[in-house]
Amino acid sequence: MGAILGKKIGMTRLYNDKREAVPCTIIQAGPCFVTQVKNAEKDGYDAIQIGIGERKEHKVTKPMLGHYKKAGVTPGYMMAEFDASMFDGELAAGSPVSVESFTEGEIVNVLGVSKGKGFAGVVKRHNFGGGSRTHGQSDRLRAPGSVGGSSDPSRTFKGTRMAGRMGSDNVTVRNLQVVKIMAESNLIMVKGAVPGPKNSYVKIVSIKK
Repeated sequence: MGAILGKKIGMTRLYNDKREAVPCTIIQAGPCFVTQVKNAEKDGYDAIQIGIGERKEHKVTKPMLGHYKKAGVTPGYMMAEFDASMFDGELAAGSPVSVESFTEGEIVNVLGVSKGKGFAGVVKRHNFGGGSRTHGQSDRLRAPGSVGGSSDPSRTFKGTRMAGRMGSDNVTVRNLQVVKIMAESNLIMVKGAVPGPKNSYVKIVSIKK
Protein backbone atom coordinates (compact mmCIF):
# COMPACT_ATOMS: atom_id res chain seq x y z
CA MET A 1 0.00 0.00 0.00
CA GLY A 2 1.05 3.55 -0.57
CA ALA A 3 0.08 7.10 -1.46
CA ILE A 4 2.00 9.72 -3.42
CA LEU A 5 1.70 12.91 -5.43
CA GLY A 6 2.53 13.06 -9.12
CA LYS A 7 2.52 15.27 -12.20
CA LYS A 8 0.71 14.08 -15.30
CA ILE A 9 3.20 13.92 -18.18
CA GLY A 10 1.02 12.51 -20.95
CA MET A 11 -0.14 9.25 -22.48
CA THR A 12 1.56 6.44 -24.33
CA ARG A 13 1.06 2.74 -25.00
CA LEU A 14 2.76 -0.40 -23.77
CA TYR A 15 2.46 -3.94 -25.10
CA ASN A 16 1.62 -6.84 -22.81
CA ASP A 17 2.54 -10.51 -23.12
CA LYS A 18 -0.35 -11.05 -25.53
CA ARG A 19 1.03 -8.33 -27.83
CA GLU A 20 -1.97 -6.13 -27.03
CA ALA A 21 -1.56 -2.36 -26.91
CA VAL A 22 -2.36 -1.02 -23.42
CA PRO A 23 -3.09 2.75 -23.20
CA CYS A 24 -1.17 4.21 -20.26
CA THR A 25 -0.81 7.55 -18.51
CA ILE A 26 2.72 8.54 -17.48
CA ILE A 27 2.92 10.21 -14.06
CA GLN A 28 6.07 11.81 -12.64
CA ALA A 29 5.69 10.84 -8.99
CA GLY A 30 8.58 12.64 -7.38
CA PRO A 31 10.72 13.85 -5.88
CA CYS A 32 8.31 13.74 -2.92
CA PHE A 33 9.15 14.43 0.72
CA VAL A 34 7.24 14.34 3.99
CA THR A 35 6.58 17.94 5.07
CA GLN A 36 4.66 17.19 8.28
CA VAL A 37 3.57 14.26 10.42
CA LYS A 38 0.28 14.81 12.24
CA ASN A 39 -0.84 12.76 15.23
CA ALA A 40 -4.02 12.39 17.26
CA GLU A 41 -2.53 13.84 20.44
CA LYS A 42 -1.52 17.18 18.91
CA ASP A 43 -3.65 17.57 15.77
CA GLY A 44 -6.66 15.38 16.51
CA TYR A 45 -5.98 12.85 13.75
CA ASP A 46 -3.15 10.83 12.21
CA ALA A 47 -1.96 11.92 8.78
CA ILE A 48 1.14 12.28 6.63
CA GLN A 49 1.60 15.51 4.65
CA ILE A 50 3.62 15.21 1.44
CA GLY A 51 5.08 17.83 -0.89
CA ILE A 52 6.23 17.37 -4.49
CA GLY A 53 8.80 19.10 -6.64
CA GLU A 54 11.43 21.74 -6.00
CA ARG A 55 10.54 25.41 -6.25
CA LYS A 56 12.61 28.59 -5.88
CA GLU A 57 12.31 30.15 -2.44
CA HIS A 58 11.38 33.63 -3.70
CA LYS A 59 8.27 32.15 -5.36
CA VAL A 60 6.90 30.83 -2.05
CA THR A 61 5.12 32.87 0.62
CA LYS A 62 7.00 33.40 3.89
CA PRO A 63 4.60 31.26 5.98
CA MET A 64 4.91 28.37 3.53
CA LEU A 65 8.68 28.82 3.33
CA GLY A 66 8.89 28.53 7.11
CA HIS A 67 6.75 25.40 6.99
CA TYR A 68 9.10 23.76 4.47
CA LYS A 69 12.24 24.82 6.37
CA LYS A 70 10.82 23.34 9.58
CA ALA A 71 10.59 20.00 7.79
CA GLY A 72 14.09 20.44 6.36
CA VAL A 73 13.03 20.15 2.70
CA THR A 74 13.07 22.46 -0.29
CA PRO A 75 9.81 24.25 -1.20
CA GLY A 76 7.54 22.29 -3.51
CA TYR A 77 4.70 22.99 -5.93
CA MET A 78 1.93 21.17 -4.08
CA MET A 79 1.17 19.58 -0.72
CA ALA A 80 -1.48 17.05 0.26
CA GLU A 81 -2.39 14.96 3.29
CA PHE A 82 -2.95 11.23 3.32
CA ASP A 83 -4.16 8.88 6.02
CA ALA A 84 -1.23 7.57 8.03
CA SER A 85 -2.49 4.00 7.57
CA MET A 86 -1.65 4.24 3.86
CA PHE A 87 2.07 4.02 4.61
CA ASP A 88 4.13 1.07 5.79
CA GLY A 89 6.47 1.88 8.65
CA GLU A 90 7.05 5.18 10.40
CA LEU A 91 7.86 8.34 8.47
CA ALA A 92 9.44 11.51 9.81
CA ALA A 93 9.48 15.05 8.43
CA GLY A 94 11.96 15.22 5.57
CA SER A 95 11.72 11.53 4.69
CA PRO A 96 11.53 10.76 0.95
CA VAL A 97 8.47 9.02 -0.51
CA SER A 98 9.05 7.06 -3.70
CA VAL A 99 7.10 5.04 -6.23
CA GLU A 100 8.70 1.89 -4.82
CA SER A 101 5.85 1.75 -2.31
CA PHE A 102 3.68 0.58 -5.24
CA THR A 103 3.93 -2.68 -7.16
CA GLU A 104 3.26 -3.48 -10.79
CA GLY A 105 -0.22 -4.93 -11.23
CA GLU A 106 -1.56 -3.13 -8.16
CA ILE A 107 -4.95 -1.37 -8.34
CA VAL A 108 -5.02 2.31 -7.37
CA ASN A 109 -7.30 5.34 -7.38
CA VAL A 110 -6.15 8.58 -9.02
CA LEU A 111 -7.56 11.92 -7.84
CA GLY A 112 -7.23 15.17 -9.77
CA VAL A 113 -8.98 18.25 -11.14
CA SER A 114 -10.62 17.81 -14.54
CA LYS A 115 -9.91 20.10 -17.48
CA GLY A 116 -11.74 23.41 -17.39
CA LYS A 117 -14.04 23.89 -20.41
CA GLY A 118 -15.27 27.38 -19.56
CA PHE A 119 -18.88 28.41 -20.28
CA ALA A 120 -20.68 25.61 -22.13
CA GLY A 121 -24.20 25.12 -23.43
CA VAL A 122 -26.60 22.35 -22.48
CA VAL A 123 -25.75 20.14 -25.47
CA LYS A 124 -22.08 19.94 -24.51
CA ARG A 125 -22.54 20.16 -20.74
CA HIS A 126 -25.52 17.82 -20.25
CA ASN A 127 -25.74 15.94 -23.57
CA PHE A 128 -29.08 17.48 -24.54
CA GLY A 129 -30.43 16.53 -27.94
CA GLY A 130 -31.37 20.06 -28.99
CA GLY A 131 -34.52 21.17 -30.75
CA SER A 132 -36.17 19.76 -33.83
CA ARG A 133 -34.35 20.29 -37.13
CA THR A 134 -37.58 21.00 -39.00
CA HIS A 135 -40.98 22.69 -38.52
CA GLY A 136 -39.58 26.13 -39.20
CA GLN A 137 -37.05 26.28 -36.38
CA SER A 138 -33.87 28.12 -37.28
CA ASP A 139 -32.40 29.25 -33.96
CA ARG A 140 -33.37 26.51 -31.46
CA LEU A 141 -31.12 23.68 -32.61
CA ARG A 142 -28.95 23.70 -29.47
CA ALA A 143 -31.35 25.41 -27.06
CA PRO A 144 -32.45 23.81 -23.75
CA GLY A 145 -36.19 24.26 -24.34
CA SER A 146 -38.60 24.92 -21.49
CA VAL A 147 -37.06 25.31 -18.02
CA GLY A 148 -40.29 25.83 -16.05
CA GLY A 149 -44.06 26.31 -16.39
CA SER A 150 -45.41 29.85 -16.85
CA SER A 151 -48.41 29.62 -14.46
CA ASP A 152 -47.37 26.71 -12.25
CA PRO A 153 -44.80 26.67 -10.68
CA SER A 154 -44.01 30.07 -12.25
CA ARG A 155 -40.32 29.66 -11.49
CA THR A 156 -37.29 27.59 -12.38
CA PHE A 157 -36.36 24.94 -9.81
CA LYS A 158 -32.91 24.85 -8.29
CA GLY A 159 -30.69 22.25 -9.91
CA THR A 160 -32.30 22.52 -13.35
CA ARG A 161 -29.76 21.51 -15.94
CA MET A 162 -28.81 24.65 -17.83
CA ALA A 163 -25.79 26.23 -19.51
CA GLY A 164 -22.91 27.26 -17.28
CA ARG A 165 -19.33 26.62 -16.23
CA MET A 166 -18.09 23.17 -17.17
CA GLY A 167 -15.07 21.28 -15.88
CA SER A 168 -12.51 22.13 -13.18
CA ASP A 169 -14.15 19.59 -10.87
CA ASN A 170 -12.53 17.22 -8.39
CA VAL A 171 -12.59 13.81 -10.07
CA THR A 172 -11.59 10.38 -8.78
CA VAL A 173 -10.84 7.67 -11.33
CA ARG A 174 -11.08 4.34 -9.55
CA ASN A 175 -9.54 0.91 -10.08
CA LEU A 176 -6.66 1.79 -12.40
CA GLN A 177 -3.94 -0.82 -12.77
CA VAL A 178 -0.27 0.05 -12.28
CA VAL A 179 1.31 -1.21 -15.50
CA LYS A 180 4.95 -0.23 -15.00
CA ILE A 181 7.16 1.45 -12.40
CA MET A 182 10.47 3.14 -13.20
CA ALA A 183 11.89 3.94 -9.78
CA GLU A 184 15.13 5.45 -11.10
CA SER A 185 13.12 8.13 -12.93
CA ASN A 186 10.26 8.44 -10.38
CA LEU A 187 7.81 7.38 -13.09
CA ILE A 188 4.66 5.33 -12.65
CA MET A 189 2.42 4.25 -15.52
CA VAL A 190 -1.24 3.43 -14.96
CA LYS A 191 -3.65 1.86 -17.40
CA GLY A 192 -6.21 4.30 -18.80
CA ALA A 193 -6.74 8.04 -18.46
CA VAL A 194 -6.49 10.25 -15.39
CA PRO A 195 -8.19 13.64 -14.84
CA GLY A 196 -6.60 16.95 -15.71
CA PRO A 197 -4.42 18.43 -18.46
CA LYS A 198 -0.72 17.77 -18.94
CA ASN A 199 1.55 19.05 -16.13
CA SER A 200 -1.33 19.01 -13.64
CA TYR A 201 -0.86 17.36 -10.25
CA VAL A 202 -2.72 14.25 -9.12
CA LYS A 203 -2.89 12.01 -6.08
CA ILE A 204 -2.24 8.29 -6.41
CA VAL A 205 -3.69 6.17 -3.61
CA SER A 206 -3.64 2.41 -3.12
CA ILE A 207 -6.97 0.73 -2.53
CA LYS A 208 -7.33 -0.52 1.03
CA LYS A 209 -7.96 -4.23 1.26
